[in-house]
Amino acid sequence: MKELLEGSMAVAEIVKLCKPGVISAYPITPQTHIVEDLAQIVADGRLNAQFVNVESEHSAASVVLGAVAAGVRAYTATSSQGLFYMAEVLYNIAGMRLPVIMTTAARAISAPINIWNDHQDVVSLRDAGWIQFHAEDVQEAVDLHLIAYRLGEDKSIMLPVMVCMDGFVLTHGLETVDMPTQEQVDKFLPSYKAPYKLDIENPLTLGPLVDPEYYTEARYALNQTHKEALALIPKLTAEFAKLFGRTYNGLVEGYQLKDAEKVIVAMGSVCGTIKEVIDELRSKGKKAGLLKITCLRPFPINEIYDALKNIPKVAVVDRALSVGSFAPLAAEVKAVFFGKTKKPQNISSFVVGLGGRDITKDSIKEIFRLLNGKEKQTEFIDLKPELLKESYD
Repeated sequence: MKELLEGSMAVAEIVKLCKPGVISAYPITPQTHIVEDLAQIVADGRLNAQFVNVESEHSAASVVLGAVAAGVRAYTATSSQGLFYMAEVLYNIAGMRLPVIMTTAARAISAPINIWNDHQDVVSLRDAGWIQFHAEDVQEAVDLHLIAYRLGEDKSIMLPVMVCMDGFVLTHGLETVDMPTQEQVDKFLPSYKAPYKLDIENPLTLGPLVDPEYYTEARYALNQTHKEALALIPKLTAEFAKLFGRTYNGLVEGYQLKDAEKVIVAMGSVCGTIKEVIDELRSKGKKAGLLKITCLRPFPINEIYDALKNIPKVAVVDRALSVGSFAPLAAEVKAVFFGKTKKPQNISSFVVGLGGRDITKDSIKEIFRLLNGKEKQTEFIDLKPELLKESYD
């Protein structure tokens, strides 16, 4: 059924249809509407779940850890500083192989304080052991939550999944969304039956202390499961497409790549703007394309290599910084080609849209224009020179 919904409300509705037994979150802009809507849904009796009010994001993460450890499907959501406050628990959730699902409304990190969208928060947590999806629009955010539950709870995976959606742009934007029925969701996502859980009748230990004799193997196993998820995700999205009629690869998505000479690599809502620019450039005979990264973790190395190996010039767009080094997504895309080919790939790095600064069509056109000659290393787009002196002073 097609409905005009705010992004946060659409996420709350799909979470309701997934039937978590425990929800716990601490409100933080721009995530707040999601958990407000879920609190109301639970209070109204539309979802048989326990909504646990807590005093911090650290506690919210701890509650959903405990819920899934006890064998109950659980959900949380956060953003920015709240995600960082959860970080200690997030590593524990992944290490204990607990399939918590979390929405992260991507937002800039302080200081200076900024509540608008970029990817610094989610990119900084990419090594926590969570599978990490990035949505381009509200429909994709809705669908990725369903896929996330199915993936995380698969007995061969048993890992937490983070669905990232751009703060305000998607969380507060209104879009027409095709919401599935409860019957469709139930067909795709069965009830959660934990393969292991805390049980006084069958006691076990989760997250024990291990010495150096065992720790490496535990981390190796976590890494191997991420590799296994790379193979499973396309199978789940193919099954999803048969049932819901919407097709995703789940790892990467190419747009006008077949004969492209210049390609932008990006993730999140900016991909919609990039597609519009590509259509304009194509109408003028310019062979531009896009490679959208949907899955940041596990990183789809082979799919990225196959998509870009014959592209003469590539630009990677980052909405985050690794201060003092290369931009994070650009560094990972460049790393794909080490050992894969003897010919160096022309991959330029562009940083744009930090702290919610608008990424306009002109911004994207400038990136395509700069894809000439020598590759660019961490080139900032839309810098305001008049403000730089004030920043240094």
